[in-house]
Amino acid sequence: MGKKSLNITVLGAGESGVGAAILAVKLGHQVFVSDGGPIKDSFKAELDAAGIEYEENGHDKARILKSKLVIKSPGIPEKAAIIKAIRQRRIEVISEIEFAYRNTDATIVAVTGSNGKTTTASLIYHIYKKAGLNVGLGGNIGNSFAKMVAEDPKEIYVLEISSFQLDDCVYFAPYIAILTNITPDHLDRYDYKLENYVDSKFRIIQKQEKTDHFIYCADDPETLKAFARKKIKSNAHAFSYNHKVDDGAYWNEEQQHITLTIDEDPMNIEDLALQGKHNAYNSMAAGMASRLLNIRKETIRESLSDFDALEHRLEPVMEIHGVEFINDSKATNVNSTFYALESMKKNLVWIVGGVDKGNDYEQLIPMVGQKVKAIVCLGKDVSKIHTEFEGVVETITDAHSMKEAVTAAYKLATKGDAVLLSPACASFDLFENYEDRGRQFKEEVRNL
Repeated sequence: MGKKSLNITVLGAGESGVGAAILAVKLGHQVFVSDGGPIKDSFKAELDAAGIEYEENGHDKARILKSKLVIKSPGIPEKAAIIKAIRQRRIEVISEIEFAYRNTDATIVAVTGSNGKTTTASLIYHIYKKAGLNVGLGGNIGNSFAKMVAEDPKEIYVLEISSFQLDDCVYFAPYIAILTNITPDHLDRYDYKLENYVDSKFRIIQKQEKTDHFIYCADDPETLKAFARKKIKSNAHAFSYNHKVDDGAYWNEEQQHITLTIDEDPMNIEDLALQGKHNAYNSMAAGMASRLLNIRKETIRESLSDFDALEHRLEPVMEIHGVEFINDSKATNVNSTFYALESMKKNLVWIVGGVDKGNDYEQLIPMVGQKVKAIVCLGKDVSKIHTEFEGVVETITDAHSMKEAVTAAYKLATKGDAVLLSPACASFDLFENYEDRGRQFKEEVRNL
């Protein structure tokens, strides 16, 4: 961005917005932060400490339109009035990810996809840390990328990146880009067109060069379809559960282990900490991203066998009178819930519902018919869930709070069953976010 001081507005004062503002001030720019809603006290304290001007519960349009650059938080849709006004003025709009990228020379490993991106990014970070690398983890998970660049610079960043963050990336080009899979998600933000969402995901490789790497799933139909119509400059490496791969990774069905073939010297990994087909995919991608940075095989093996499961992702909570409670609050789309149901061995009482992002529940019907004995619908509008599963599951009941949902599920379960919170929906109707939903679930289970 050069040394010239710019007049910058940051829209949205959450984790990413505050991080971007802190980096911008450190670089000597004039910064104003504007949030259409209230700003959390913890974020206000950070802005005050950095001497950054901000406003909340509305936008000073005249002031914002004088900006040279706008850094937009991923949650703000294009149809927002303030964005339309900024676009009309032809002011450059970028994401916090793009802004941080322009101001660091670190090696970037970026993970996107509809499902598995948090687990994959966390696995890679775990391996890199174990290998003694100077690495940070951030993006859509935990820390703001920009704030790390400003306050705690690393040689390598592992970033989980959502499609919304990619939408406002221009020059962003990770050394290693990973696309876990593409299933219909957030279609409400993409004019209900899957192709628009796919294009958004593929922005992760749009500026990659011949020396960069792209890791993708060879079993994912949407990825393959897009692959055929995209020009890909970087070195592409596939991973597959269904067939052998020469330059990538695959699941060896006979031996029940994964094999990495991404370099001359293939390696097998027998002992995976995370079970289930979806986790085999995540482990393959993480193993490949580690071999590309020449991390020792022993370190990769060890890391993939001693990794702890993530909070809110098929997280065992506790067992009460022989009923197991599992928190999968992070399953905010249908495909994520499909994986959760697929990996369950017990009869299930399933807690589902929330803000529907254009969900198609049809693909879940066979799995639900096989594994689910009762459904508890949690959310303000659950009519679609009733319509979809009424002929499939005998008992469907509604709950309007987490306490109600957990109590109802516990009553419906018998010894040897599991109660699974896997909502397949966003959380914003009753909760702050999926973490809040997961924590409330755990609290109510402990209160039983």
